[in-house]
Amino acid sequence: MSAQKLDGKATAAAIKDDLRERVAVLRSRGVVPGLGTLLVGDDPGSQWYVAGKHRDCAEVGIESIREDLPGDATQEDVEAAVARLNEDPACTGYIVQLPLPAGIDTHRVLELVDPAKDADGLHPTNLGRLVLRVDGELDSPLPCTPRGIVELVERHGVDWAGKEVVVLGRGVTVGRPIGLLLTRKAVNATVTLTHTGTRDLPALVRRADVVVAAAGVEGLVTADMVKPGAVLVDVGVSRRTDPETGKSRVVGDIAPDAREVAAWYSPNPGGVGPMTRAMLLANVVESAERSAGS
Repeated sequence: MSAQKLDGKATAAAIKDDLRERVAVLRSRGVVPGLGTLLVGDDPGSQWYVAGKHRDCAEVGIESIREDLPGDATQEDVEAAVARLNEDPACTGYIVQLPLPAGIDTHRVLELVDPAKDADGLHPTNLGRLVLRVDGELDSPLPCTPRGIVELVERHGVDWAGKEVVVLGRGVTVGRPIGLLLTRKAVNATVTLTHTGTRDLPALVRRADVVVAAAGVEGLVTADMVKPGAVLVDVGVSRRTDPETGKSRVVGDIAPDAREVAAWYSPNPGGVGPMTRAMLLANVVESAERSAGS
């Protein structure tokens, strides 16, 4: 058996098509969604990520608002930029690009973000709402990568309800919040969160209908650990350097041979990454819709 691909690129493109139509409706009513970015310093990787987010915005008709500060910006400078984005009516959602330079209190900066404009969906207030609202509709931004994973699997016809899900990694962007989404009554999965202190990880993974690997350890999940017919979602990011060329490439947490046992797999890169970016846009558009009373 060889697994079918969970195509994040094609799924994200379909989501963008839907968002483009919703943005057009908002614009016809005089409401223009706007994504703000706060970038401190000139780190090439951060600049590349921010530029990519603004390219995504242009594709669906979202306006771009940029707050670019020098690398020697003070805590007060950064907090002032956050205040400007909070107060700017043209900005319906924004992100603070991480990491911030040494000396900046990152937690304080992130807590100053207006929860209604939290495009990443990771503000403590929004995570708290996710904890409290197990049932019913959610009217606050959701964590982008976990939401992207849920959508990616569902849009390929796989029902989460009743599935045993094992999550590898307890990071704040994926591992910790994804269980909050998956255990909502609308999804109804059963989740086991594993980490460096977990005993007998292979035994837990072998029980899983769905494996979400977000540990950042290359090849952590091997074929002998995978239940036949499982769904493999690879969110891990490690870099492997070619000793001859010196070039590096991204590799995931799930070994390639595991695909021979599974029913579905997400490529890495090209699986969850495009979905994360699409969900960021969705949060911005939904924030604009809420503010417009849609």
